[in-house]
Amino acid sequence: MTTLRFDTAEDTTRDESMAPIIAASTIGSAIEWLDFFYYGFLSMTVFPAVFFPGFNSYVGVIASFTTNFVGFVARPLGSVFFGRFGDRVGRKPTLATTLLLIGIATMLIGVLPGYKTIGILAPLLLALLRFLQGVGVGGEWGGSVLLTMEFGNPQRRGFLTSWPQTGAFVGLGLSVASLLLFKNLYPGEAFQSVGWRMPFLLSTMLLLVGLYIRLRIPETTAFLRVQERQRSQSIVRQIWRGYWREILLSALVRSGEQAPFYIFTTFMLSYGVATLHWEAALLYRGLILASLVACVTIPITGALSDRFGRRQVTIYGALLMCAWAFPYFLFFNTGNPVLIMLAIAFSLGGCHACLYGPQAALIAERFPTQFRYTGATLGYQLASIIAGGPAPIIATYLLGRVQPFNANYPVWVLIALYVIVMALISLLAALYLKDYTGRAAVEDPA
Repeated sequence: MTTLRFDTAEDTTRDESMAPIIAASTIGSAIEWLDFFYYGFLSMTVFPAVFFPGFNSYVGVIASFTTNFVGFVARPLGSVFFGRFGDRVGRKPTLATTLLLIGIATMLIGVLPGYKTIGILAPLLLALLRFLQGVGVGGEWGGSVLLTMEFGNPQRRGFLTSWPQTGAFVGLGLSVASLLLFKNLYPGEAFQSVGWRMPFLLSTMLLLVGLYIRLRIPETTAFLRVQERQRSQSIVRQIWRGYWREILLSALVRSGEQAPFYIFTTFMLSYGVATLHWEAALLYRGLILASLVACVTIPITGALSDRFGRRQVTIYGALLMCAWAFPYFLFFNTGNPVLIMLAIAFSLGGCHACLYGPQAALIAERFPTQFRYTGATLGYQLASIIAGGPAPIIATYLLGRVQPFNANYPVWVLIALYVIVMALISLLAALYLKDYTGRAAVEDPA
């Protein structure tokens, strides 16, 4: 029978000593997501021309989004591989390895020749490197979250684990800022030939900073306590056999966060520039504003989940996402810069943050320490296949192939309905998840 308990005072890092742990988790997460997001932005603009020339603009974007999707397919595979590694060897070495993997793959993308130079090999190698990026990202999240969770005060679990989530938006903001910077430094054709490569190459320096920080942190006490009694049986088999329901529900509860996020970021840039002819710089500034807002609201919603319950905050977030789907497009389609930036900022810094802030603790605390890295990461990353990865492809398909079925109901209505459906899936999944707020996380089976 599964038992529950709180860590003792001796096992829990004091609040004042959590700053280095939070910094290691957040900064490392920001660096990895910076590289991952930057690729996603280029998949709509530069990559169709560099790696998929000869296609019309619509097919080129679909092909580029499909290559982008390879990174999402790789994330669950990375969660299985690095989850097992993290549960066997430790959180610290796993975090260092994932950072190295994604950093090397990112650097190689920066020097990869285009289609005109090496032909079909160019998109194939691009897909391979995106796959390796996805594997690294798939293993990174669990380690970042578990550092703050297993070192921190159990009563503040939602707040502490929200910081690695915040790191994703730091990475988003930095990726957009770097895109704007190098577009200005390399205007016109220069950006398409050389400029887009520079952030990939310069991220190597950030990689070294993140690696230095992560190598200086200790291993978590919770892992050291169970390391000596790790069994030889497959961790993946054990976690799936004992916690398959929690894994599936964890993936489903992310649907209303994952799908809208990549519609509000990757797809909407393509939609805004190519279809509505808004200036890309306006949309980029909106994403930077949204990232700044989210860096404040994500820790706040994480803290609210400690007070009111993670399941409750998640349900409210899903309802807010449903309510905002249609106003988002109405604001975005006006062409008014203020309303466009408001739509972007509230969608990510409000609706999405309400789901994203408590999510790390909501998922991680339902798995025992012995299998926590594997179980939490697998549940978390499966959503990249069922929600995050397909979302921009589905939205682009609807936009390009489905004709308006009524003059008063343009095709964006279908995309808004898609957002609502995904949010309702999150709501239903949350209703079936046990809430561990104010209680001990699931402990290791005897």
